[in-house]
Amino acid sequence: MTDSPRISTRSPYWGVPVARAIPFIVTALVITFVSNHSSQVGLLSYGVFAIVSGLIVAVLSWRTVTERSLRVNFLIQGISGVVFGGLALAFNSGGLGFFLFCATMNSAVCGFLELYAGLRSTKNPAGRDWAITGLFTIVFALVLIFFPTDPVFAVGMLGAYGAIVGLFLVIAGLSLRWGTHPAPVTRAARPSRPGKAS
Repeated sequence: MTDSPRISTRSPYWGVPVARAIPFIVTALVITFVSNHSSQVGLLSYGVFAIVSGLIVAVLSWRTVTERSLRVNFLIQGISGVVFGGLALAFNSGGLGFFLFCATMNSAVCGFLELYAGLRSTKNPAGRDWAITGLFTIVFALVLIFFPTDPVFAVGMLGAYGAIVGLFLVIAGLSLRWGTHPAPVTRAARPSRPGKAS
């Protein structure tokens, strides 16, 4: 039994995870190098991150994802990010409770939607990456729900989440850019029978 032929293909979606990685990585760097980990800094950081990330997901996914249901899925994620990011910026003095509310609600919505997109898109090269990103986001929400000890911990978890997912998205995008995928299967021509015209 021979292996299926594999060809090097460039997914048109490869630039989306790379672009998505930018706000994750920038947020992680800002939190790492800013000594003030107050809830207000967390709300400001998360607000900017959620809005930029939401716009990237909504606009780029709408342009590159072909399946309509998936495009709507990512559009909802983008809207969620803009809404909760806007709330975080508008009420940046809301304290730790409001930071946890914005971060957990948006992460829960986006995480479950992206995990669902990945699980139902097993034939899409990006499906596995969606599922893993969604799982990371759900775990982040659960950590904030069950371990909200103080602002330093919560904001630090935002930085860790940004670093982990940002790095993963860069690797995922480059894998789609230079990865190999199974070649399309074509139906072999049937040999003509003797005595019949081909």
